[in-house]
Amino acid sequence: MYKFHKDKERYFNMQYKTSKEYVVPFVEDFLPDRKPLRILEIGCAEAGVLKAFTESGHQCVGIELSSSRVKLAREFMQEEVESGQIRFIIEDIYNINPEKEFDELFDLVILKDVIEHIHDQERFMSELKKFIKPDGHVFFAFPPWYMPFGGHQQLANNKVLNKLPYYHILPDGFYRLILKVGKEDEQKVDSLIDIKHTGITIERFQKIAKVNGWRIDQKKYWLFNPIYQWKFGLKPKGLYKPFQQIPFLRNFWTTAAYFLVSLKK
Repeated sequence: MYKFHKDKERYFNMQYKTSKEYVVPFVEDFLPDRKPLRILEIGCAEAGVLKAFTESGHQCVGIELSSSRVKLAREFMQEEVESGQIRFIIEDIYNINPEKEFDELFDLVILKDVIEHIHDQERFMSELKKFIKPDGHVFFAFPPWYMPFGGHQQLANNKVLNKLPYYHILPDGFYRLILKVGKEDEQKVDSLIDIKHTGITIERFQKIAKVNGWRIDQKKYWLFNPIYQWKFGLKPKGLYKPFQQIPFLRNFWTTAAYFLVSLKK
């Protein structure tokens, strides 16, 4: 595991900078021209992404399953919490009734690096409809499964395995064997295998979106994920257009896919 995964304040700042410089510009042309907007992030972790939106005066809500991460989010966003500009909920979204929980639905729902961890993604993308206004949007960012580290194997503790690309696409048995030979503990192995079962491709995402009545308003495929600027010193770079048009193979070259979707009228 890389050091920045353990340094939560540093990771918060990485997410904040990525959101401010890349996520906000990606969605802002589609947001209603009024302030403050209502913004929800599902799987908000320490809320670095939402920090960029609160700076612009928006009202935000973060939903997160991990109480320890929400505790840090409240520390990092103490002023915003005290002013009422942001609130956090520790809950599974399936257990939330938006009409009872919120006074108003949301202009924008954010899922950054979340969809690839979700089981039953078809049900999940249908559930999101309950949270947005009729003219609302949902932003997704995820690493396509077949990209070099689409299995999140960078989280492995073994210093060789966390730098080794593509081996996550091997069959479960071989993948598990490699992780065990690398002396990963059982909890880590099970976690990485679980991600293997929920990983999502560009094509699968588009299919699920279409089936659930979502319209893709904007998309961008990144050769170098914007957050790599702060993780590895790599300048963000979009995928060359000819490579974007090649189904399946484009997943191997795209380290991050951005989508903005809305409900079909």
